[in-house]
Amino acid sequence: MMTLELAPWLQRYFTEYLSAQRNVSPATVTAYRDTFRLLLSYLRKTDRRRSHTLSLEVLTSDTVLRFLDHLEHQRGNTIRTRNARLAAIRAFVHYLSDWLGPELPVCVARILAIPFKRYVQAMSGFLSRQEVEAILCATTDTWTGRRDHLLFLLLYNTGARISEVLALRVMDIGAGGKQVQVLGKGRKRRSLPLWRQTQRRLRRWIRENRFGPESPLLPNRFGQRLTRAGAAYQLQQLVQRASAKMPALQQRHISPHTFRHSMAMGLLEGGIATEVIALFLGHESPKTTHHYMEASLAMKKQALEKVSPPKGKRGSFQPDDALLRFLENL
Repeated sequence: MMTLELAPWLQRYFTEYLSAQRNVSPATVTAYRDTFRLLLSYLRKTDRRRSHTLSLEVLTSDTVLRFLDHLEHQRGNTIRTRNARLAAIRAFVHYLSDWLGPELPVCVARILAIPFKRYVQAMSGFLSRQEVEAILCATTDTWTGRRDHLLFLLLYNTGARISEVLALRVMDIGAGGKQVQVLGKGRKRRSLPLWRQTQRRLRRWIRENRFGPESPLLPNRFGQRLTRAGAAYQLQQLVQRASAKMPALQQRHISPHTFRHSMAMGLLEGGIATEVIALFLGHESPKTTHHYMEASLAMKKQALEKVSPPKGKRGSFQPDDALLRFLENL
């Protein structure tokens, strides 16, 4: 009989299965780790038991459903985040099922029957060129200001994900500062060209700070890699300052990912094929790029202008006796 304690199985899952056998990316390990940290903290508060004393049978479908509701209503997570947490838990249950087989408690196996929640696909928000310029102009001539200017200029120039840009090292700058190599999802590398303006700022930034090849390109003040939370905080400060000259920015929800959407929309409205945009953004399939077309009001207006509206005068409505009797009898 195999042990049915949760702690040893969870440790084997992360150290042996995810890292050694599957060699998943550090981002995946981090996402799964955060899921189980939240789940164990939730169980400690509700069941008042320590993590090392829990058995696998504590993972029931009802417990997981209550945990997911806690994420949505107490922590304020979106449905997409809720589904991502559920995917991590289900992956662990699949692992247990492969190893334990019939010895897996039925209450744990029922977790696989929990469906992913449907949600409304929101339109991608994006910034106009003038709005991007206003945010960049809000940076100051300090070390932090120059770093932030380069950070958000790179995000807009490359259309890369915030995690991809923050992971850049000096050695990832190629061709004398004319391009960058980013490591995207699925561990796929892609080279992205840079505008001359970006090249000049990039070379000046590296020269002023005397970075080594292994140094983070965009560090925090302690020399460590800037976090996503830190980048989001700096962006909100810039948006607040830029709102003084462009009040419309104050009503917008702007995140670092918005710069990626903005570049995609700029390429799309510039007439670039969606297949090329998918390669530029590192999308697995061009289908992922199609939702940008749904958000482009300018392209919809151009398409509508090519269709003539119908002609003809509106006639008056004359209801027959049967319809009048129907309405009177309601």
